Amino acid sequence: MSSDTTPTVTPVKTTGLHIGDAVPGVRKVDPIIIADGVRRTFGGLTAVDVEHVEIPRGAITALIGPNGAGKTTFFNLLTGFDKPDAGVWEFDGKPLQRVPAYRVARMGLIRTFQLTKSLGLLTVLDNMKLGAKGQTGENLFRSVLPFLWRKQEDEITVKADELLARFKLDAKREDYAASLSGGQRKLLEMARALMSDPTLVMLDEPMAGVNPALTQSLLDHILGLKDQGMTVLFVEHDMHMVRHIADWVIVMAEGKVVAEGDPHTVMANPAVIDAYLGSHHDSDLGETDTEHVEVLKELIDDEQ
Repeated sequence: MSSDTTPTVTPVKTTGLHIGDAVPGVRKVDPIIIADGVRRTFGGLTAVDVEHVEIPRGAITALIGPNGAGKTTFFNLLTGFDKPDAGVWEFDGKPLQRVPAYRVARMGLIRTFQLTKSLGLLTVLDNMKLGAKGQTGENLFRSVLPFLWRKQEDEITVKADELLARFKLDAKREDYAASLSGGQRKLLEMARALMSDPTLVMLDEPMAGVNPALTQSLLDHILGLKDQGMTVLFVEHDMHMVRHIADWVIVMAEGKVVAEGDPHTVMANPAVIDAYLGSHHDSDLGETDTEHVEVLKELIDDEQ
C-alpha cells in the first residue's frame, strides 16, 4: 500500500476582515491599502511612525486616537498632500509614494478635509462639477470647441444634480458655497468626492463642527458609501459614531498604531484608554481628551 504523500496544510486563522489575532499591523483578508515603515518627522517631533498597517477593502475603518496622534498627517501622506521621510505604501496594488495628490485622486482615492475646501465664490453646482474627472473641456484647445465637450458637460450636470438631491442640497444648487452652513459644506464636500466615482473615500473628522440636526444625515451617507461598494477610512473623535458605523478600528498614539480590532473589542481594550491618557496619568488632561476617555468608559460599561 502506498503511503499518503499529501502535504499537511495548516489552516490560516481568519476572522472576518483579518487573518490571525487582531494586533497592530494585522494582515487583512483583502487589503486595499498596505503601508510599511511610513515615517514623518517635523524637526525633533516624530508625527508618524507606522511600521505596518493594512486597510480592509469594502469596509468602514475608523482611525482614532488622542489629539496629536498623527492621524491627519498619516492621511496627508497617503493621499500625496505631504511627503514622508521614509516608507512605502500602495493603493489597490499600485505604489503611491512620490505620487502627487491630483494623480492619487485620479486613481480613485479621494479625501475630504477637517476644514472644508469648498470654493465659496462658486455656486454649489459649480463646486460639484469640479469633482468630475476626465473633462474634455479642461483642455485649452478643446475648450473653444463646444461641440467636443457639450454632451459630456450635460452628463456631468445631470450626475451633479442627482447627487445634490441625494444629499438634500438640490435647493441650494445655485447658491454660493460660502452661504452654506458648516454641516452643509461637509455634505457638499462628500457629494463632490463622489463625482469622480472613487474606490476609497477618506474622511477627516466628518462630524467636526456639524449641527446635531445633520449628524444622522452624514452617518447615513457614510453607510451609503459602503452599500455602494466603496471603502471608507475616516478619522473621528465621536466614539459613539465609531462604535455604531465602523467595521474596523485602528488606534494611533504618538504616531504609532497601538491597537486594532472591531469596535466593541477596541473600546474595551485597556491599551486604548492608555493611548488617550498617555503620559498624563498623574496630571490634568486636556478637555477634549478627558471627554474621549469618559465616553470610552461609558461605552465599555454599555458593553458590559
